[in-house]
Amino acid sequence: MKKRSGPVVEGFSRAPARALLHACGYTREQLDDKPFIGIANSYSDIVPGHIGMGRLHRAIELGIAAGGGTPMSFGIPAICDGVAMGHAGMFYSLPSRELIADTVESMAIAHGFDGLVLLTNCDKITPGMLMAAGRLDIPAIVVTAGPMLSGRYHGRSLSLVRDTFEAFSKAQRGLITEEELHELEERACPGPGSCQGLYTANTMACCTEAMGMSLVGAGTALASSGEKERIGYDSGIAACRLVAEDITARKIITPAAIRNAIRMDMALGGSTNSCLHLAAIAHEAGVEVSLEVYDELSQATPQIAHLRPAGEYMMEDFHWAGGIAGAFSVLADMLEDNITVSGKNVSQIAAEAQIINDDVIRPIDRAYRKEGGIAVLKGNLCPDGAVIKQSAVSPGMRQFRGKAVCFDSEEEALDAIIADRIPDGSWAIIRYEGPRGGPGMREMLNPTASLTGMGKEESVGLLTDGRFSGGTRGPCVGHISPEAAAGGPLALVQDGDEIAIDLDARTLQLLVDDAELERRRAGWQAPQPKVTTGWLSRYARSVQSAASGAVME
Repeated sequence: MKKRSGPVVEGFSRAPARALLHACGYTREQLDDKPFIGIANSYSDIVPGHIGMGRLHRAIELGIAAGGGTPMSFGIPAICDGVAMGHAGMFYSLPSRELIADTVESMAIAHGFDGLVLLTNCDKITPGMLMAAGRLDIPAIVVTAGPMLSGRYHGRSLSLVRDTFEAFSKAQRGLITEEELHELEERACPGPGSCQGLYTANTMACCTEAMGMSLVGAGTALASSGEKERIGYDSGIAACRLVAEDITARKIITPAAIRNAIRMDMALGGSTNSCLHLAAIAHEAGVEVSLEVYDELSQATPQIAHLRPAGEYMMEDFHWAGGIAGAFSVLADMLEDNITVSGKNVSQIAAEAQIINDDVIRPIDRAYRKEGGIAVLKGNLCPDGAVIKQSAVSPGMRQFRGKAVCFDSEEEALDAIIADRIPDGSWAIIRYEGPRGGPGMREMLNPTASLTGMGKEESVGLLTDGRFSGGTRGPCVGHISPEAAAGGPLALVQDGDEIAIDLDARTLQLLVDDAELERRRAGWQAPQPKVTTGWLSRYARSVQSAASGAVME
């Protein structure tokens, strides 16, 4: 039970360490006889998904104590992407995933934790925690703090993306008043929790439960519920059991678990960011997964749920309909059996599940779509791949040919979109926003939401080596690899070039002949780094392609 903490506190020579821990209030019994269970606590006053973690953290501590362990808490940084969006703050969002993984690793080894409870919720925090678990390979369990309730305005359900990011463009067009916009601002997010649709935070919470790293119901139980606190308590007990049985993270994060998580994302129509995060988690757990696997599973997995941003259902509806366990029961014949932190195998969870609303979670013969939510594209514009949330693309835009309008930053593109300077039938190109070029691969939710708010989602497409929020909808292609800053073909596109997409064929082609592209390449020069100081400059030098999960090497 003290396999890892023993060297920290056992023996005469460890008297100074014991003295320091006694100063923290730990008793001799807690240090001598009980496993150390670290709680990586990402509580924050400025992230809605994390503001309710105080009570949840207490429930976890009580569970650890009841399970026979010694709870030991430490802090983890958390960035709110919605607050960081649209300015220099977003440069730090994806890179913070690496800081989180490194912080958990550092604390776990320095203090000899026997096991971990990873208290998390939002976009980069959950994958960063899971990366650390896979890297450390010690017993670990994830507690995601849960989704936010939907807002209400004049009897209408509200969510963050549709009713603020898309609404500000409507206000600029005069479709809603400034007063209505302010009402939406105050009502769209009524309290604690991750944003209400299947955006990145909730996508990763669902994927975490699907891969078996959190208890049944943890991925969808609402942040404001007593159910979530009970899950926290049970997770504390489970952490002690995992330590006693020496069930380490890599015994759960297997190739089967990663494929189950990918398949669940496809079945629900989740965020394209999962292609980055699941690849990075797999990398840290020693599991090989290529971008092609996402597309193979997508083509073989029906989409059985239709949540916002593409649909009208919210996370609360999905949870009450049966949640991940309910989706397991529909997909049972497609899933690979694997152990989970609950002590039950995937097949057992699927067999015990109930579906309360079979429109929110549909049977396969009434699936919303025959394929999953994400498509992986290949072509001369993206030799290493690109991704699109095809579940949020209208049928009329699945095949689209248009002329390029090029921008070398998100800010330039957003100004042009808001000023209505992008003609119908065009591709807005946003480049030098990849992992290296950004640096940090900023989310393009402001441009994509503005296009939707301007009524352009049926007439203008967007291509970028950056990435998208899970709230993006419309013909928006991201993760174009190699990125422009690395000399990828996106850097060679010029205004007026024609580009064609075919989602059925999974192709993205720049309709310029090879000889002309070689001529342009001969004259291309790599741009100067946008950031030359601080840790982001180190990140830009070490980060790898989006096609491999934007991991650091």
